Amino acid sequence: MDFAWRILYRFYRLSSWMGYAGKRRFTRAGWMVLLAVGLTALMGPDTENSVAYQGFTLLLFLLAVSIASSWSFRARFSATRELSRFGTVGSPLIYKVLIRNLTSKRQSGLTLLDDLADPRPSFQEWRAMKIAEEKRVRLFRFTHRPGARSFRLAISKEGSVPAMLPGQETMVRLEMTPLRRGVLRFAGVTVACSDPLGLYRSMTRVALPQSALILPKRYPLPPVPLPGVLKYQEGGVALASNVGQSEEFVALRDYRHGDPLRHIHWRSWAKVGKPVVKEFEDEFFVRHALVLDTFIDDPQSDLFEEAVSVAASFAASMLTQESLLDLLFVGEQSYCFTAGRGLAHSDRMLEILAAVKACHDHTFSVLEHLVLNHASVVSGCICVMLAWDEPRQNFVQKLKVLGVPLLVLVMAGPGESKSLHPGPMQDEPDHFHVLEVGQVEQALAKLK
Repeated sequence: MDFAWRILYRFYRLSSWMGYAGKRRFTRAGWMVLLAVGLTALMGPDTENSVAYQGFTLLLFLLAVSIASSWSFRARFSATRELSRFGTVGSPLIYKVLIRNLTSKRQSGLTLLDDLADPRPSFQEWRAMKIAEEKRVRLFRFTHRPGARSFRLAISKEGSVPAMLPGQETMVRLEMTPLRRGVLRFAGVTVACSDPLGLYRSMTRVALPQSALILPKRYPLPPVPLPGVLKYQEGGVALASNVGQSEEFVALRDYRHGDPLRHIHWRSWAKVGKPVVKEFEDEFFVRHALVLDTFIDDPQSDLFEEAVSVAASFAASMLTQESLLDLLFVGEQSYCFTAGRGLAHSDRMLEILAAVKACHDHTFSVLEHLVLNHASVVSGCICVMLAWDEPRQNFVQKLKVLGVPLLVLVMAGPGESKSLHPGPMQDEPDHFHVLEVGQVEQALAKLK
């Protein structure tokens, strides 16, 4: 069975490479000629009742001449890319490429294309995706995007290169729309030149490795009164920060053995001639937990990507300057990242969410254990769930028993929201929402 999967995987890699190379090599006119060659080839065998074979011969000759003439293009170039560090899924990423003509001839009629690193999945990733597709077919769920397109990283536009004299540099503006979050890796750039017939393009590649971090898509959120109130935090705000403490300043006092050196008030020491330290008081403040469910079988599921986008929307819009936001999820291990009140900016949390992957090595109980151990320090909890089965309902029920205010958001496929009962959240219907894939933005806009 594994041998059959590997044969199919080889066929997938070969066919995807042929499609990719064909789209870049042939112009639109070239593709029309290719289509005409195919049609005339089908009609050509009937030479007595059709003259299609003559058209086939002529068109095939034109293609051969175009491909042969492209071999004469032997130009050399150097390039430098001016690329921002971050982009966002679905938003155009606009950048510039500085290209130099290294030949002794004038170059014109050129087109610039950017080359991404090979996006094709490994054998294990491809097989996992195909198995998940088969499960959806058996369950009559055809709502997800086709697997052949699920690994496409971005949609890029070609850039027109102005005519360049020998040794001249020129700036070319390129645009690319990322389709998936994570690290977008560039391998180089390609300078293409069409043959005189305009059917086929010759190409010169320039190695130019670079990368940009693509952040998750975010949806606009209305003002949402999040659950929770001020809560006492032992040790102050900065117990969660790398500083160690960040309590509110109260007064000055004499130094005691064991006081941190960073609390010494040096000016007062200089005045009185003995160590004086700043005394602080523990604070009460709001601290929310943002729980992201990562347990799903399909690593390329739209359901999971939308869940990450929902979590990113809350992370980007919450006023974490006056409160703390803890992001909790499970990947290779359990993670808890804190932002707000000077500990970290929300952009840092978006970078973390850009790299989140579906978890296959643990069970949902690991996330439950992580959150329940953290529940005593949070004022409220926002749960973004990938399903609403018994383990997840039991988890929510345990948080309610602990008295943690909740906002539960359950991701669902199109048409599945009506079949989901609030369960333990039935006494708080305003804090339970089902977000259908394809209508997430509209559903989030209705939050109260």
